[in-house]
Amino acid sequence: MTNSDQINDEIGENHIATSAQNPVRNDAFNLTDEEKIELIKKDVESILNTLGMDLTDDSLKGTPNRVAKMFVREIFGGLNPNKRPKSSTFSNNYKYGEMLVEKNITLYSTCEHHLLPIVGRAHVAYISNGTVVGLSKMNRIVDYYAKRPQVQERLTMQIVQELQRVLGTEDVACVIDAKHLCVNSRGIRDIESSTVTSEYGGKFKEEKTRREFLDFIKLDTSF
Repeated sequence: MTNSDQINDEIGENHIATSAQNPVRNDAFNLTDEEKIELIKKDVESILNTLGMDLTDDSLKGTPNRVAKMFVREIFGGLNPNKRPKSSTFSNNYKYGEMLVEKNITLYSTCEHHLLPIVGRAHVAYISNGTVVGLSKMNRIVDYYAKRPQVQERLTMQIVQELQRVLGTEDVACVIDAKHLCVNSRGIRDIESSTVTSEYGGKFKEEKTRREFLDFIKLDTSF
């Protein structure tokens, strides 16, 4: 193993993010989804062949195509900017000025170090400065940024930054509590542990507001 390989392995095993943005090349969308599926299909065939699997078996012959479609259209579909949720906003005509919390949003993502699942819950909150967003859009924003190779810290930041952009306010917070199968099913194989990340903007940086949010979601963390 080269020194470069050792460094790369160390980064992956320690789940270190190298950027606050997903590392996507400028030419990432030069190919159509159909072209990507065909190329990935061949790559999956190569992997399974290398592992010694018999791709003529009825159970396996469709696997390369299924995996390729899943990668492009489902679990990594959030890489495509055309799938970014259209987040319509509305005037806060009823003058609701307290915290709004959407908790227990089911989250499925994929660890970018081992391409294994991340499964958990996101809890999102904001305080309106005159604009509100439909509740389902908060779920869609979580889902969009989760559907890409990710690290949890970056995902948490991206959810907050997107809602800040949509709502035109810094007063947004997100906490994610998730299990990483790269920890639970391989490596240390600790099936009980989960990872908690948080990102607070604006008023949520204040202890009183942050505590109110954490009380709402019944999740206490150390800072």
